[in-house]
Amino acid sequence: MTPQQIEQQLDRILPRVAKPGRYTGGELNQVVKDWDATGYRVAMAFPDIYDIGMSNLGWMIHYDIINKHRNLLAERVFCPWDDMEAAMRERGIPLFSLETKRPIRDFDLLAMTLPYEQLFTNALNLIDLAGMPVRAADRDASHPLVVAGGHACYNPEPMAPFIDVFVIGEGEEVLLEIIGTMRAAAHLDRETQLRHVAQIGGCYVPRFYDVSYHADGTVAAITPNVPEAPPKVLKAIVPVLPPPVTDFIVPFVETVHNRAPIEIMRGCTRGCRFCHAGMVTRPVRERPVEEVLAAMEAILAKTGYEEIALMSLSSSDYTNVLELTRQIGARFGHLGLNISLPSLRIETVSTQLMDNLGDGRHTGFTLAPEAATEKMRNVINKYVTHEELLETAREIYRRDWRTIKLYFMIGHPMEEMADVAAIVDLSRQVLAEGRRFHNNKAAVNVGVSTFIPKPHTPFQWEPMGQMDDIREKLRYLSREFKQPGMKLRWNDPDESVFEGILTRGDRRLAEVVERAWRKGAKFDAWYDHFRQDAWYEAMAEEGLDPAFYTHRKRPIDEVFPWEHIDVAVTRRFLTGDYLMSRQQETRVDCRHHCFACGILPKLKDLRRETPPEAWECPPVTRVNERKKSIELPVLS
Repeated sequence: MTPQQIEQQLDRILPRVAKPGRYTGGELNQVVKDWDATGYRVAMAFPDIYDIGMSNLGWMIHYDIINKHRNLLAERVFCPWDDMEAAMRERGIPLFSLETKRPIRDFDLLAMTLPYEQLFTNALNLIDLAGMPVRAADRDASHPLVVAGGHACYNPEPMAPFIDVFVIGEGEEVLLEIIGTMRAAAHLDRETQLRHVAQIGGCYVPRFYDVSYHADGTVAAITPNVPEAPPKVLKAIVPVLPPPVTDFIVPFVETVHNRAPIEIMRGCTRGCRFCHAGMVTRPVRERPVEEVLAAMEAILAKTGYEEIALMSLSSSDYTNVLELTRQIGARFGHLGLNISLPSLRIETVSTQLMDNLGDGRHTGFTLAPEAATEKMRNVINKYVTHEELLETAREIYRRDWRTIKLYFMIGHPMEEMADVAAIVDLSRQVLAEGRRFHNNKAAVNVGVSTFIPKPHTPFQWEPMGQMDDIREKLRYLSREFKQPGMKLRWNDPDESVFEGILTRGDRRLAEVVERAWRKGAKFDAWYDHFRQDAWYEAMAEEGLDPAFYTHRKRPIDEVFPWEHIDVAVTRRFLTGDYLMSRQQETRVDCRHHCFACGILPKLKDLRRETPPEAWECPPVTRVNERKKSIELPVLS
């Protein structure tokens, strides 16, 4: 079907679907290039609806980077909602790009962002709607190369048969390398193309690895089956953050985050033991204050957004956060902007920072202690004293914020019922601090989620909490939070179990993913769409036990399904940190003391080539020879 034919069909069906603005394109700052004048064309896909995908910063970064190259083209594609998908399948309309309504099948490369596991079935549905086989083995060089990246790809195995190439780590430079390699290898068959791609740092090509299992179902070994595939795929990073995106597309319909994000820092040095992102995004790289301010100037001129989010895993850990917020107030204070720091750490939220953020529109202030007792905060390595937490709450309320949002997890290793009861006590104490300043207008909103052990973290060996125990804890919290000024929200523990299965799953789960999708599973992150029955039926049909993946404690020496994925944080470091958690021992911020997590030796060449001030890790002075790379014939 041609773009013109797709446009004609859209004229007929869009008046009958919800939010037709999801499918029209044409927004301010979208990039439209001459299709015939570009040498390589990329469909940038987020496998959820427009409303969600348009708020994803990683997706925005890659769209911006590709389109800045004169001879490259990137266009957007999202999953259609149920009503739109039904109309498309009924009329034979293939999945298309928003910018030019080109069928995705016509592009050279389909790049998908997979930030969380609940998108797996959506990814299969997206490939199917594009008119392509969902399995990589059934596609050839006539199909777009399917590339996936994002945090869910640090354990790529449950999606291994469906994806041609996984980008492990940060894709800003790697994706351009893949494009260059594929352009040079355009005349070759797909197998040969992928042999070349496999030699790019950070690229994992799953078809080039075999997995063997022990009789008990655990992984025995993951072995390359071609010489071009490295035994371990080391993650890619950008040593210096690229210029921030400023040409944000302004959506036609409401999105989950109606704001312009600026990434001020990447990585984290705190070492929370449950936190996947904090481990895999090391090292910390910060953006200069002037670069952030210049980006704000450009964003305001090009978009009209009234809220700017200063993004990071822990925005208050940004070295120059006080200076940045002071200068923002001085330069932009007269505009009445809402400046948000979505991730703040209790022990680094100073009174000066609160004052700098004040703009008279105080709605809510978010803190994430994650655990309510000092014992549990020691276990998870997120230590802050009870007094520090209450003092921070007091100063927030004193500055006219009336609502504090607190986030906790339940089901942590070594957790007891007393640690759950402490969530209620702490929340009541925080509310009492608020009522000192705002009487009954003070409020505390508490969010509770279930702990999920993640790959590449010190807790990757731990089991999830038993569901009966988790539900009992939630029932207790629900009873105790029934008082004025306190609200409780929690994540469905059944959905957490589902995520726990996929996040530590092996390649055998790929069969389950496909079976569940064919049974109707999609939009698994949506409460009203989650098909638990389809997933458990699929697991039973494959002879797999959910508890094997969720509620089983791993021996220290077990080979993980992600053993061949190297995030530069060593297994030795993670093991040591895990054993420290059993003793309730903590580590300080590694900006103050290097604990030899593995970043420096694994990324020594990059560190040596990068200005010392660009990383929070110390500089590398020892000179080591680079390892020789595998040589292949030069592509003509």
